[in-house]
Amino acid sequence: MLRTAATDCFLPQSTKGCLEAHVREVHFPAQAEDLGESASARSITERHERWGDHIPADDGALWDWLEGHDDETRMELLAHCVSFGVNALYEKPNPYSGMGVSQHGLDVRLSQADRLARATGLDMVAVGWRPTVGNYLGRVTKPRIIEAVREGAGERATQLIDHLKKGDMAKEAERLLAETGWLPEPLRMDDPGPEADTAASVETETDDLPDFLTADGEKEEDPTEDEDEARHMVAAE
Repeated sequence: MLRTAATDCFLPQSTKGCLEAHVREVHFPAQAEDLGESASARSITERHERWGDHIPADDGALWDWLEGHDDETRMELLAHCVSFGVNALYEKPNPYSGMGVSQHGLDVRLSQADRLARATGLDMVAVGWRPTVGNYLGRVTKPRIIEAVREGAGERATQLIDHLKKGDMAKEAERLLAETGWLPEPLRMDDPGPEADTAASVETETDDLPDFLTADGEKEEDPTEDEDEARHMVAAE
């Protein structure tokens, strides 16, 4: 299995051999422009290049190379190869055709992804994920932005941005949430959101805010904004 997985990941043009098994790499249908520069993406790329520098291109040499390593090293390589086939993507269920995924299939996929995340101790905050305009805040509606700020930075912070237009609101929300450890629900390990006491204890100093956030005035409404924007994409890194 390891030989086949390594061939799929590093030598995709090679003859597959006798074992009919493969890793089907999962790709995002849409993603933030800076995803490739994230800490997780860089770590995966560096790990892949490190292994790739040693994987023999010749099939016989690959067998010998794998046999020459201990079980721990082989398991590490297997985990790297198999990780490209982990699919924790949310998709809109399609009950009317064989294309796409059914609701049952989606439920099973996400349930298994959650179990895998717990088993591996995945912590999206620890690996460097932060809510930004590009990866979340600019892709959801204004009420969702306000909800995120309320959960992560407290009610007082929401009052500072709830009068803003969508673009300005998303930018300020990114700044307010940067160091709070807040995660969207699909990325959380536990069912409840961040602890209420933590959110309530986060104080936003008005001296550090832009002038337009602290100025008095009526809330500004933009009737041209579309509050029914498309659902944001969800995925595990």
